[in-house]
Amino acid sequence: MTENDFLPGDYQNSPEKGKATWKAPSNIALVKYWGKRPVQMPANPSISLTLDVCATRTSVSFEKRDNKEGFSFDLFFEGNPKADFKPKIYTFLERIEMYLPFLKEYHFTIETSNSFPHSSGIASSASGMAALSLCLMDIERQLDPAMDQASFFTKASYLARLGSGSACRSIKGNLVQWGKHGNIPESSDAYGIEYPFEVNPVFRSYCDTILLVHKGQKQVSSTVGHQLMHAHPYAKNRFQQAFDHLDKLKPVLASGDLGEFIKLVESEALTLHAMMMTSMPYFILMKPDTLEIINKIWAYRKETKTPVCFTLDAGANVHLLYPSSVKKKVLNFIEDELAEHCENGQYIHDQVGEGAIKINT
Repeated sequence: MTENDFLPGDYQNSPEKGKATWKAPSNIALVKYWGKRPVQMPANPSISLTLDVCATRTSVSFEKRDNKEGFSFDLFFEGNPKADFKPKIYTFLERIEMYLPFLKEYHFTIETSNSFPHSSGIASSASGMAALSLCLMDIERQLDPAMDQASFFTKASYLARLGSGSACRSIKGNLVQWGKHGNIPESSDAYGIEYPFEVNPVFRSYCDTILLVHKGQKQVSSTVGHQLMHAHPYAKNRFQQAFDHLDKLKPVLASGDLGEFIKLVESEALTLHAMMMTSMPYFILMKPDTLEIINKIWAYRKETKTPVCFTLDAGANVHLLYPSSVKKKVLNFIEDELAEHCENGQYIHDQVGEGAIKINT
């Protein structure tokens, strides 16, 4: 599909007011997206597990207005006005107006909340922009009831990407691929798709415990980090590596080969941070406790043969990945050895989910 496919025709309805509520999950990339082209296009393809517990719930109430100049909206986070979020939302609305031409006809009240602590290093921009995009798409479906489900979710992913790249992977499916890849049918830089190949049942119930090493603001934002890939000396090889890893992941996901899965996922995590440490300017987002956790995971896996591994986002926190069959054993390991390296001993248990859901209010 091209961007022209997301331009709407004439709307059939014109409601005076209404409301839409959606809950969208965060996600954790296995093959990382790092580096982008305008506007919000990935420099390399990626694939992620959709989470379940870590999610954003957003309600958008809308009411017709007379003045159609600019965008009109109020924004509340956790029940309180959030003025510092508004510029990002305004930019998002500017980007998507051509695809949702009704936006200036209404005043919107956006109420959003997370199931996880804000600034905890979990991808709240992904779940937040996905939830908002789904609400706006829900409103468009009220204007155009003939819209089919497939078009609804694909366009929601397309719009979410314009707010936050990885948000396009938080719409639908437990394993989502984003970015054009010649060996993955229907893959696109413009939106995410449900992974089209065989996936072993072991990955359908995979667990992710997020070890909250550092909950404060990062010293370098992901936006800046992506931009630094433009002149990065290793960017070309890194982008090719991501393509190659997606090819290698196909038989691994089909067979349930956890040994190869662990090698690839941990390599991707360390490569992501290697790109940060070798950019100009260079920076390090890992903390000493991040490295302590990684070393303990390696030692534990070697000693017990338990198929547990880590991945990292662009931050200090560690995502501990493991099959549900060893959950009890791993939870004891976390409590006994890893929790001491988490800020205030905090961590969040999560698992693979099925994607966003509509909340009937």
